[in-house]
Amino acid sequence: MKNPLFVLIALWCGAAWATGPTSGEWSFRVLLDDSPIGEHRFTLAASGEERRLTSEAQFAVKLLGVTVYRYRHSATEQWRGDCLRQLASKTDDDGTPEKVDANATGDNALTVATAKGSQSLDGCVMSFAYWNPAIRKQERLLNAQTGKLEAVQVSRAGNGTVEVRGQPVAATRWRIATPAQPIDIWYSAEGEWIGLDSTVSGNRKLSYRLKP
Repeated sequence: MKNPLFVLIALWCGAAWATGPTSGEWSFRVLLDDSPIGEHRFTLAASGEERRLTSEAQFAVKLLGVTVYRYRHSATEQWRGDCLRQLASKTDDDGTPEKVDANATGDNALTVATAKGSQSLDGCVMSFAYWNPAIRKQERLLNAQTGKLEAVQVSRAGNGTVEVRGQPVAATRWRIATPAQPIDIWYSAEGEWIGLDSTVSGNRKLSYRLKP
């Protein structure tokens, strides 16, 4: 089941740490129409004045007991303040490989290389870094799977409750409108990223929920 809309998963200057955590770990169950299909884990650690994020995702979608779609993604990101300074990612999207390498060139630029070529991005660039509340102020975000800089619109989309490690938690929803489909990100009252919802091909619901 080839599904390019799963690209959204991978979708994650000079300021200090004020707008985001310096360390943390988010281990999510990934569900498709409320059925578990895998997990996605993020680990953030501080190193001097920089932050390093690693992420690993593994999905398998089954139909009548037969695996019809597989997805594997790994990425390492280096951050200074709220600006991405380095990115290395590898993806196997149901047999289609993708690779992105991005490196800072000077204080305010990033060169992004993929199999299709390279491009230079000026200014402070962020990826789809859901863990960092500064994402709410962005108008463009770098897709860690494809290497594309995507135009986005981020807005508050109301309140609700999200299951967090088996318990309902009051949360605020922020919507990231992308060229493909909107992504809803849930934050706790303390500003921690606690969930994600989106719609993928076939009008199916994709969700991230923190594991117990």
